[in-house]
Amino acid sequence: MQFNLENIEIDPDAARQYIDARSAFTELERTQKNALQVRGGMVWKTVDDKEYLIRTSPTGAQKGLGRRSAETEAIYQSFKEKKQAMDERVSSLKTRVAKHKRMNRALRVGRMPNIALAILNRLANAGLDTYFRVVGTHALYAYEAAGGVSFSSEITSTRDIDLLWDTRKRVVFSQRLAQDSPSMLAALQKVDKTFQIIEDQKYTAINKDGFEVDIIRRFAPEGDPHPIRLSDALDDFWVVQAKRAGDLANAPEFSEIVVAEGGAMARMTTIHPAVFVSFKRWMSKEPDRDPLKRRRDALQADAVEWLLHERLPHLLT
Repeated sequence: MQFNLENIEIDPDAARQYIDARSAFTELERTQKNALQVRGGMVWKTVDDKEYLIRTSPTGAQKGLGRRSAETEAIYQSFKEKKQAMDERVSSLKTRVAKHKRMNRALRVGRMPNIALAILNRLANAGLDTYFRVVGTHALYAYEAAGGVSFSSEITSTRDIDLLWDTRKRVVFSQRLAQDSPSMLAALQKVDKTFQIIEDQKYTAINKDGFEVDIIRRFAPEGDPHPIRLSDALDDFWVVQAKRAGDLANAPEFSEIVVAEGGAMARMTTIHPAVFVSFKRWMSKEPDRDPLKRRRDALQADAVEWLLHERLPHLLT
């Protein structure tokens, strides 16, 4: 292998802290997902001197569940008890995760840039994460977390994050985005208000610190529209077609909890490490690619291939 393996092992205390923090974060994810069952509320509404049980949604929609009776009163009581218990558990887990954030920072568990991780959490909180995969250099943070190692900055340093958008889900994506923000750029600006679309590179947004977000897609097959703007807003992303992005879109999924330099955590969904290796090997031989980037591509492929065989052999079966 051409890359440097010295000091690649993470500190044992940091490793134990990561395991505990990952467990807490995963349980919070699971509990919040279950809590969706009791979103909104239930109220009694009087119509023509008769009381009806109404289920309300967070968006204000209402659904009648029937006149007041022993059955609807039982439904109401069960809902209230479940909602209270769920709210208390979510609150407790958030406190626990916040404690782990401080411990992560103290033990230097995380290395992912804070802004990149904040973007992942923003997508998750908006319900937009299922429409994107992280591809490119930032995927290394998921792989190294899974393998308990820390790759050198030589191969992890980057000032942009590549998000692969799934065009096959474009209709439901548009509906979900509209519920959260008027545009994808506006959703991103909730992380950092200084993000703006680059005028001559409309698939990229950049903030005041020079950090970029690129949104790419597979080459459009027959019947797949292109170009595509992610919303009706004039200043939103136009998604760019990327070579072999179809291979990445169809690749097996890989998901892991990643930690930022500041200790915060998020779930990253990316591609299977073996696909990453194959893709980076191909990129390292592309004649029209920057020679410095081709060298880094080869080093990244070497690093993840080593990780697969030495730390994650179960992913090879």
